[in-house]
Amino acid sequence: MPHVEFHVSNMAEARAFYGGLFGWTFSPLRGWEAVDYQWIEGDEIGVDHDLTGGMLLRPGEQPPAGAPLRGSAVTFVVDDCDARYAWALENGGAEALPPSDYDGIGRVAYVEDGQGNIVGMMTPARGV
Repeated sequence: MPHVEFHVSNMAEARAFYGGLFGWTFSPLRGWEAVDYQWIEGDEIGVDHDLTGGMLLRPGEQPPAGAPLRGSAVTFVVDDCDARYAWALENGGAEALPPSDYDGIGRVAYVEDGQGNIVGMMTPARGV
């Protein structure tokens, strides 16, 4: 599991909560100011670890407590993001975010799994 994302309604409150809970620090991701995307750094998470993470502003209403999907997405490394994305669509998955290139990150896509979950896949950029 190389990357986890938390979708939040209030970035300041979320930073304070996770910073206090896990000792994480945060830094804005350049080019993602519209969603206030924040990289997470900590003892076991960050660019120098096997797991990376981020937080971004939720694009819609906050789901009620107890709702099936409430705010995180897991992204797995794959050899070929486009091929895995195509396989998912051909095998019961639905588009959540088509394959896209992100400078310094790699090629990333998200699909719905038919079970109410969203899962991401990423082919890292060379050198990442």
